[in-house]
Amino acid sequence: MSNQQSFISEIQQGYTTKGEYITIGKGKLDNVVIPETEVNIPLKTMNRHGLIAGATGTGKTKTMQLIVEQLSDAGVPSLVMDVKGDLSGLAMPGNPENPKIQERYDLLKMNYTAEGKPVEFLSLSEEKGAKLKATVTEFGPILLSKILELNDTQESVISVIFKFCDDRALPLVDLDDLKKVLMYIKDNPDGAEELKSEYGTISGATVGAIQRKIIALEQQGADKFFGEPSFDVADLLEKRNEKGVISIVRLTDIQNKPNLFSTFMLSLLAEIYATFPEVGDQSKPKLCLFIDEAHLIFNEASKTLLNQIETVVKLIRSKGVGVFFVTQVPGDIPDGVLSQLGLKVQHALRGFTAKDRKEIKKAVENYPITEFYKTDELITDLGIGEAFITALSEKGKPTPLVHTFLQTPQSRMDILTDAELNNFVSKSALVAKYAEDINRESAYEILTEKIEKAADKEEQESKNTNTKISKPKEEKSFMSSVINSPMARDLGRTFTREITRSILGTLGIKKTRSRRR
Repeated sequence: MSNQQSFISEIQQGYTTKGEYITIGKGKLDNVVIPETEVNIPLKTMNRHGLIAGATGTGKTKTMQLIVEQLSDAGVPSLVMDVKGDLSGLAMPGNPENPKIQERYDLLKMNYTAEGKPVEFLSLSEEKGAKLKATVTEFGPILLSKILELNDTQESVISVIFKFCDDRALPLVDLDDLKKVLMYIKDNPDGAEELKSEYGTISGATVGAIQRKIIALEQQGADKFFGEPSFDVADLLEKRNEKGVISIVRLTDIQNKPNLFSTFMLSLLAEIYATFPEVGDQSKPKLCLFIDEAHLIFNEASKTLLNQIETVVKLIRSKGVGVFFVTQVPGDIPDGVLSQLGLKVQHALRGFTAKDRKEIKKAVENYPITEFYKTDELITDLGIGEAFITALSEKGKPTPLVHTFLQTPQSRMDILTDAELNNFVSKSALVAKYAEDINRESAYEILTEKIEKAADKEEQESKNTNTKISKPKEEKSFMSSVINSPMARDLGRTFTREITRSILGTLGIKKTRSRRR
């Protein structure tokens, strides 16, 4: 058997599946596309997560676009993190007249169909789209503490604060609510005593440290993320005409805000895990998440946060959810997470520095050994739209490593115009659902009113006390003014004169009249 025949046999055996699948390209050997070697990924294993890696400009984003739209065609919804802002084109059909597309499909011996996919645009900030929000209460004390990077003592204080608010029906909706509660127990004597009587004393320095951490998170835009209405993750499971809706989170303005990005991602994963029922292994996933520029999550994450992400990734597949990380080198992903990823799509890496070469060596070691390629050499020579691929078969075994010549997306490989984007957003029922901010009475308003009432009561009591003390002085002053008035003096003289006359008359003494002149 020739080398090519052995290659065809191995790839067909490794990538033939009985159930539903997506096709992302065909194998290459000796720089020639082999049409008989279709690279199919079983939908059944798409909840086993994945990685799309490669240097800038090698085609990672288009590969993600290709996989997402094929999942949509199979009825699987996706949530896509669009950090660079170049995935909005999923909503519009591609250009069938593009000569590069025609050339690629001639080599693949496949037909190209231009087609846009059903999309929804979401936003964490001021970008256009349905607003993604969550309340502080929904976040919970443990997750919030991890995001704020609190130590054990500070984390215990946050847990006490949540318990304090829960017992007193003080809803923690946004960060203003949390800051108000912290101020109440730190600076208000009644609040401090109220907390101390039931939960013990909390150091003012610890409370101050937590307040500073909250302010730092706010500066990254988290004040826009915490609030109501809370986003319902069930809205991510929408289908239209049997096609899965692709929810695109527009994140172009938060690339320099890694804490906000990791906050959102971890809360979303936690909410999905807490909300979705256990489904085990199904014929296809319920939802797939694609996290572009994944290093933004991991580079700034604390050890505790990394552990939390690793735990969620391990468990969430039982909910029928697949998570796919898109980044430049596999080394951007922690080993504990990398080991959980079933599908690996490796575009070209560049070996310009010693560090680059080290990353290349590490990447090669993560792939199955193959007799058909010198992987460590070819990985730096892969063309745009080409990648090494290995996945999991329906039985859960790694498939052979294959140099794959990828299909192009059916949708537009460019962004929407402003007019097109505005048109999609204006017609979106999801955007309308989350458009209005809800500012119901929560801890901030309740405590503000309580503090104001206490201040008013104290002021009134102070006035009453001052009135009681000054009243005798006011009476004395009034009597003095009455006695010293001219009328009082005249009345006094008249009264004295009449009394004198009466007394003298009684004694038989008569007053002599003055002698007339």
